[in-house]
Amino acid sequence: MLRRRIQLLLTLFIIGLVLSGITAFPLQWELNLLAKWLGATDRAVPADYTGLTHWIVRVRNGLRETYAFYPFIAYGTDWLAFAHLVIAVAFIGPLRDPVRNVWVLTFGLIACLGVIPLALICGPLRGIPFYWRLIDCSFGIAGSIPLWLCWRYTQELSCLEPWGVPAPQPRQ
Repeated sequence: MLRRRIQLLLTLFIIGLVLSGITAFPLQWELNLLAKWLGATDRAVPADYTGLTHWIVRVRNGLRETYAFYPFIAYGTDWLAFAHLVIAVAFIGPLRDPVRNVWVLTFGLIACLGVIPLALICGPLRGIPFYWRLIDCSFGIAGSIPLWLCWRYTQELSCLEPWGVPAPQPRQ
């Protein structure tokens, strides 16, 4: 039962990492789509809008201009995407053997908690609006919940299965 819970939570976590990674590749296309969905035209400028639409148009226009003159900058977000995919692969270890690979869960928890100071310290330095920094922080918090549960279940499992060896089943 504990193994099933761990596997379910880790599968969801891995899917989240993979989706985060995949969606970091087509940023310009996604921002064009999101701006259009929010009612912004292709020629819109941030001053035409307020709130979220203002921010999305600003980021979209910034990416558009940057990619037009310096397309190699997108290579940085390609590496970001790749990192998400690689980190997702690391969680296959605890998916298969949580007791032996509990260190990966600890690593993941540290990384999730590290999102918060990164967003709160670097966000203002980069001109990121406060509400967007909170959204970034929420990813760290949301990711830490299933990892913490997996870590806790793994501690329970390790008492039942020391050294990662399943407990012997009673004879009938």
